[in-house]
Amino acid sequence: MSAKVEEIRLNLPHIELAAHLYGPEDGKPVLALHGWLDNAATFHRLAPKLEGLRIVALDFAGHGHSGHRAPGASYLLWDYALDVLMVAEQLGWQRFSLLGHSMGAIVSVLLAAAMPQRIERLALIDGLVPYVGEADRAPEKLGEALQAQLDLRAKRKPVYAQIERAVDARMQGVGAVSREAAELLAGRGLMPTAGGYTWRTDARLTLPSPLRLTRAHARAFVEALQCPVDLVLAEQGMLSGEPLLLAWLEHLPLSVHRLAGGHHLHLDDEAGAQSVADCFNRAFQAP
Repeated sequence: MSAKVEEIRLNLPHIELAAHLYGPEDGKPVLALHGWLDNAATFHRLAPKLEGLRIVALDFAGHGHSGHRAPGASYLLWDYALDVLMVAEQLGWQRFSLLGHSMGAIVSVLLAAAMPQRIERLALIDGLVPYVGEADRAPEKLGEALQAQLDLRAKRKPVYAQIERAVDARMQGVGAVSREAAELLAGRGLMPTAGGYTWRTDARLTLPSPLRLTRAHARAFVEALQCPVDLVLAEQGMLSGEPLLLAWLEHLPLSVHRLAGGHHLHLDDEAGAQSVADCFNRAFQAP
């Protein structure tokens, strides 16, 4: 499907973010948040199929065409949540909805739980809460994260002689995707460099988290949600192998839609995008 999309820039006090803009000016305001190491192109198939919405699909900081954070700054989930709030402030949106995939869904949950007065509705795709860690392993994990920051100086991004090689690599990356999906993500995520092409993403995005929420923290955020929540679970997605999370879903205040497809079912093909759109169109049209 050919998407009518506008490229925009958002100048926040601390960073410049890029975004794709979809939908009518008078549509319901929605900020769309992509997954880790992806970019705004993840919504290329889905956004045009969502009816009556004014969608701003961000490139998160360090991703796509957005700026990288300053030296010494971090890419923690709550840093993204603040970016999202500041984008809404710039757009003049006091109340808005969030459409999130994977990491974008996690950021959506954290923000909606922390600032319920700002969020109208959540539409989540194969993501809900971050990977958790318990207190007894926190010192060990912090040490690993600090060492990884020191070691990063010696690491170099991969360079691909042809764009096709980068597409092949993305097909096998985190949350394996179809070739068409990989081409869309790579088209926005690559830049020329000596010897070929490399990823625009900030290398710091690959660092391990210095501190993880506990299971109790994660559940508290979900239980604090006050807005309607629709969660699409991909049958071959990344959440399908999380038995603890699947058990939670039986008791949490969410509308769950189980659909065929992988972690990027909204981008892999038109059929998957339409099935996700059908779920969310019903949700956004509800009173």
